[in-house]
Amino acid sequence: MFKQANKNAVRQNRHRRLRHHLSGTAARPRLCVTRSIENIYAQIIDDVAGVTLVAANTKQADVAKAVAGKTKVEAAAIVGETIAKKALEKGITEVVYDRGGYVYTGRVAALADGARKAGLAIGKSDNAAE
Repeated sequence: MFKQANKNAVRQNRHRRLRHHLSGTAARPRLCVTRSIENIYAQIIDDVAGVTLVAANTKQADVAKAVAGKTKVEAAAIVGETIAKKALEKGITEVVYDRGGYVYTGRVAALADGARKAGLAIGKSDNAAE
């Protein structure tokens, strides 16, 4: 009899491997994505100081109004644009994208595209393996 793999445990292991190479600094913080069945969350984190600089998600009042009646992928793009606008207001222009162990497709990719569309530069980490 086969034992079914725990998909979340597999994702968490993948995220742990990614985090080995990704790190956010004050100059280039980390844009971290977490998704649930209904919502998507994004944070911009300075790992050196250990603080969250900017956050956005589909549960916030202003974003919730904008995503009402939209698909989850469209909602993720709106969250990406929202976090990019907040980051630019704080003077953050470039980030490292941490997809959280999720496959880069669908909502995860839409969030990154929305952030790029709003003017946030998403690049590689300084210590990323090339």
